[in-house]
Amino acid sequence: MDNWKIFTNGILRENPVLVLIIGLCPVLATGSSMNDGFGMGVATAFVLISSNLLISMLRKFIPDSIRLPVFIIIISTFVTIVDYVMHAYMVELYASLGIFIPLIVVNCIILGRAEAFAYKNTVKSSLVDGIGMGVGFILAITLLGAIRELIGNGTLTFFGRELFNLSASINFQPVLVFIMPPGAFIVIGFMIAGVRWMLKKRK
Repeated sequence: MDNWKIFTNGILRENPVLVLIIGLCPVLATGSSMNDGFGMGVATAFVLISSNLLISMLRKFIPDSIRLPVFIIIISTFVTIVDYVMHAYMVELYASLGIFIPLIVVNCIILGRAEAFAYKNTVKSSLVDGIGMGVGFILAITLLGAIRELIGNGTLTFFGRELFNLSASINFQPVLVFIMPPGAFIVIGFMIAGVRWMLKKRK
């Protein structure tokens, strides 16, 4: 499989959230706004790319019998880096995401790619796979957050800057359910259905 196909697989054909449907817990919990969704997406993508790269580099030296504990140690190292950096430089975002930053270590997407891809493929292919899956995750969670924020609040903000305000342009009444847990399930359901429809049309 060429690197371009590996990269695009993670974005659409094998999008971890919208096609493989894994790692939904942090997506649904933190994707309540565009800002939080993007922040969580970038943090997860960094851990995914870094762990994929290191696991692939060390795969010939990791005994098969202890591979999973080694994967967890590698992943948790990068999660700790993200946790400390966000705590130091992105205080508001860190406070908003809360416990879900350290919980990246048990995200099914990261451990799944380590087991299914990085442990079996070259460094270059694993890096491309990590980037593709990471970008796919960022797009999915950011879009989820943007839709929920726009319908539920009538606004769209990104790191403190208001990008869009429906209430200011039209007589829009926010639908508060969309920024609540049920709204996450409603939106992600439509997103999954939309991607499946697109993939079916492309066949």
